[in-house]
Amino acid sequence: MFFDFETLPASERYKLVVSTVVPRPVAWVVSQDAAGVVNAAPFSFFNVFTDDPVVIGIGVGPKPSGSFKDTLANIKALSQFVVCLVPHSHIHAMNATAIDFDAQVDELDEAGLTKVASSKIKVPRIGESPVAMECETFQLIPVGHHTIVLGKVVAMHIRDEAVMDPAKNYVDTPKLDLVGRMHGRGWYTTTRDRVEVPRIGVAEWEAKKKG
Repeated sequence: MFFDFETLPASERYKLVVSTVVPRPVAWVVSQDAAGVVNAAPFSFFNVFTDDPVVIGIGVGPKPSGSFKDTLANIKALSQFVVCLVPHSHIHAMNATAIDFDAQVDELDEAGLTKVASSKIKVPRIGESPVAMECETFQLIPVGHHTIVLGKVVAMHIRDEAVMDPAKNYVDTPKLDLVGRMHGRGWYTTTRDRVEVPRIGVAEWEAKKKG
């Protein structure tokens, strides 16, 4: 089936993209306004793009009214934010932070989550998250009605029991038990079902072709 994105309205392009680009990691973004009010919200238009420096990207759309979401307004104000990753154990708390509360409502308090002080920035992280990345704004890129937020990771916190070898920076990824976003408005998946496919070198590939 062919879909011409130049003729489809944005709402229909959105449905096609989020139904096929799956699973997507979820950025559980903690931000803070100039007065110190903390906000938390999940975004699945998210990934890591570079390693030197480490830069992550989040696509932030507007509120239904067309105004900035609190996350973007806060990032514009402080140029700092924390991206936490979502463990399966707290998927419902993450969903609670997606509620469209008033800007003065602290979603972490509403969801019963713990604020933990960050190491290098003012914005706190979520204590229940097994991974938290402290970020400073690298660049804000307007794209249509979205803003792509590029953040430079300046520090990272990983739950102790998920670190296999601190000296070598080896992480026991399955112990993080993270979730990813799937299709529709409420479907997610876990990282519990995995398949290992080792990379193949040219020599090995040529040998396989020869049988």
